[in-house]
Amino acid sequence: MKLFNTVYVVDDDLVFHFILKKLFTKADSDFKVSYYLNGYDAILAIKETKEFPDLILLDINMPISDGWQFLQDFRDWESLEKNNIKIYIISSSDDPSDFQKANFYKNEVQRYCNKPITMMEFREIFFNSDSTV
Repeated sequence: MKLFNTVYVVDDDLVFHFILKKLFTKADSDFKVSYYLNGYDAILAIKETKEFPDLILLDINMPISDGWQFLQDFRDWESLEKNNIKIYIISSSDDPSDFQKANFYKNEVQRYCNKPITMMEFREIFFNSDSTV
């Protein structure tokens, strides 16, 4: 069962974008996916469209505005519409302090996944949303 319609991928890794596009094709999915290279561009897109995506895949290490700044901006946003958004951190960082910091955002972040994302993780995120940080 499809859980999401609109997806934001906020990650400066173009290889990760390519991998996700292949996974979407392999899963025969029809998600509307938008790709952003940093948190600032993603926040700007939300402000311009005045619509929140259903799911955000968020890297933490990016230029201009990293994932932590995105999460803080997201947390500070006063809108009821954002309550149903699922955010998954997808990062190559296995630093314990990043896991602890993700727990600080436990109300916003569903789960912290390490790159590379597997097809099983992809299916868990997109078709079974029972995951937690």
